[in-house]
Amino acid sequence: MRDPDIRCGVEVTLAVMGGKWKGLVLWHLRLKTLRFAQLQRRLRTVTQKMLTQQLRELEANGLIHRQIYAEVPPRVEYSLTDEGRRVVPILELMCQWGQDYLQKTEGVTLSCTNEQ
Repeated sequence: MRDPDIRCGVEVTLAVMGGKWKGLVLWHLRLKTLRFAQLQRRLRTVTQKMLTQQLRELEANGLIHRQIYAEVPPRVEYSLTDEGRRVVPILELMCQWGQDYLQKTEGVTLSCTNEQ
C-alpha cells in the first residue's frame, strides 16, 4: 500500500477507504455483519464486480474480515475488523457534515441509517 508519493495522512486515508463505495460498505458494516447480497441490496446501484473489488481491497487493507462457512451453498459474511471499527467515528462525522451541508445549501434533511 505504501506509495512514496503520499505525503499526508489524508492521502493515506483516501487511498485506503476512498472512492464511491468503500465508505458506504464500511458504513453499512458498522452495526452488524452482512452477507454479499445484503450489502448489494443496500448499495442499490453497485455492480457485483465493483462490490467484489471493493470488498477485496478493504479486506487487503485490513478494514474488513471475510468469513467463509463450509456449507452448501457456501455462506460468506463480512464484518469490520478492529482497524475498520476505528474508521466509524470518521464516517459518523462525514454523515453529520453531509446532513448539515445539504440542510444549509438545499434545505434537504437526510438521515444516515442502516435500514433495509
